[in-house]
Amino acid sequence: MPAIEPVTAFMALAFCAVHLFVGRLRFLDVEPRSRWLSFAGGVAVAYVFLHILPELGAHGATFQRATGLARGAAEAWVYTLSLAGLALFYGIERALVVSRGGRERRDTRPRSGIFWLHIAASGLLIFIVAYLLNHREDATAGGLALFFVALLLHFVTADFASRADHPEIYDHAGRWALVAATLAGWMTGLFVELPEIAIGCLFAFVGGAMILVILKEELPEERESSFWPFLSGTVLYAGLVLAEFYLAA
Repeated sequence: MPAIEPVTAFMALAFCAVHLFVGRLRFLDVEPRSRWLSFAGGVAVAYVFLHILPELGAHGATFQRATGLARGAAEAWVYTLSLAGLALFYGIERALVVSRGGRERRDTRPRSGIFWLHIAASGLLIFIVAYLLNHREDATAGGLALFFVALLLHFVTADFASRADHPEIYDHAGRWALVAATLAGWMTGLFVELPEIAIGCLFAFVGGAMILVILKEELPEERESSFWPFLSGTVLYAGLVLAEFYLAA
């Protein structure tokens, strides 16, 4: 199989471009919620159900081989790590809401310290995702393309939401912190190869965190979403994933 490093390098640079230039995508900043964000939300939610959840189940077999546990117990540990990631990021998102003064005060900015905590947590998530670019089980062209599209659109919505909380801090330093996390994660993935069970642990933790972040950003309460673009993104991405599975069989 050809080396995937040039492909993953392109992917990492594209993610960096999103972090740097999401503030220039003015067409996203509209009420009701931009149809493009709703479409991206549909893709991201389909990614949760067709990629993250099945891969969590697959890593249960990795835990079983490495630990000798029964299959059910091994899967329970995988989902516990995923739950830990979800709970941690829920706590950080909740801190943002409390710092802002509640959900009804969406226009109030959170304290800068809480915002930087959010950026640090996002940077950790991005670092792990970038590391895993070079350690994916599905390294086929189709699998990488679908993975790339889903994550790219997810980062657009997540970075757009982060910037909305503190645009000055995000533009001045926050976006550069996310770029540094992306490049550091990708570079670490080139030179550090963790045991299979450790990669499974990282994916489980990241998977839970991403489920929380995706559902929070892609299914917003405060802003009207557009259902048909959301459904279009879901159906289109699901169709592409199923087609890729069929062609690979």
